[in-house]
Amino acid sequence: MPAIEVETATNDLNRPAGLATDGSQFLTFQLGDEFYGVDILRVQEIKGYTTVTKIPNTPDYIKGVLNLRGTIVPIVELRATFGMLTIDYTMFTVIVVVVVRDRIMGLVVDSVSDVLNISKKDIQAPPEFGSKADVSVLSGIGKSGDRLVAILNVDRLLTDGEMQQAMSATA
Repeated sequence: MPAIEVETATNDLNRPAGLATDGSQFLTFQLGDEFYGVDILRVQEIKGYTTVTKIPNTPDYIKGVLNLRGTIVPIVELRATFGMLTIDYTMFTVIVVVVVRDRIMGLVVDSVSDVLNISKKDIQAPPEFGSKADVSVLSGIGKSGDRLVAILNVDRLLTDGEMQQAMSATA
């Protein structure tokens, strides 16, 4: 009897569904009309916006703190951090809880979009704008379909001094 060749797609069967093989996964969210992304491995959870406890004598970008299952978490208004106009919160406003420099922090965003697989070849270095614009908070610009996503380096969202202020709000 002749041997029968059977082709199998073992690579596809053995790979867990939804995992990127040549890039990274990013949680994307909106601020205004712009899309931003953070490495999904840095995201702890997404929480609907709830009232936070304001802390006196903190900068405008620090909304306050939130008790998240026994952990006091500083909450940062990302719009204020980026110098954007603040808006009234809607039912889509959420807090993205991320790990920043081995600490937990919440980021207030307008809405969460989705989780995107963006291959490394579709991520380019952020453009240089000269000394007028600081793009150090970006680790790159990703292309997903016809949409551009500014990929944030969460460790650089706040300067060392700003990070200290945010963490001192939890003390």
